[in-house]
Amino acid sequence: MNNYYNHSFFIPYYYDYNARQPYGPGSTYYNTPINNYPYITNMPPYTPAPYQYTGEIRLSDYSPSPFAINIEQAAKQNNNFRTALWTGKHLQLTLMSINVGEDIGLEVHPELDQFIRIEQGQGLVLMGDNREALDFRAYVREGYAFIIPAGKWHNLINTGNIPIKLYSVYAPPQHPRGTVHRTKAEAEASEHLHGIPDSTK
Repeated sequence: MNNYYNHSFFIPYYYDYNARQPYGPGSTYYNTPINNYPYITNMPPYTPAPYQYTGEIRLSDYSPSPFAINIEQAAKQNNNFRTALWTGKHLQLTLMSINVGEDIGLEVHPELDQFIRIEQGQGLVLMGDNREALDFRAYVREGYAFIIPAGKWHNLINTGNIPIKLYSVYAPPQHPRGTVHRTKAEAEASEHLHGIPDSTK
């Protein structure tokens, strides 16, 4: 039987936790028979991704191609207020960095849900049915996630002494493909320019 896990195809960014080593020659999965996985056969040679698993990741919008990344590393590396990593028809993945003493900004998304996971830092999440009644409050930190239902006013305030690093999933997308906002002020100016309805007016 042909071994399709060869040097031209193996994925060098996968870690084999059984063998405690990177996926590759000598690892548990490197010589695993694939006859139970017919969809793997007759595949073209592996093409390395345009980003790296170790070292610095090039942060840009990789849509509409299939996409895999070390999201924790990417989130911690990002220093922009907002960076779009992938924008599709039905969802969008963005990174955010919230400086000490700053916040995302009180806003509402009338027609989309949002998922946020914190990779670094700590903060206070506020949510409510209107901007004057933010009755949901939760302290979040590294490893925490929270979901913002469509129509809920919300904010995330950095209450720690280091920047909050997070990734956010919008469904459907909220920002134009390739969006990069270096600062909160730049983000607010851009949203005003594009007429995005969930500002803090």
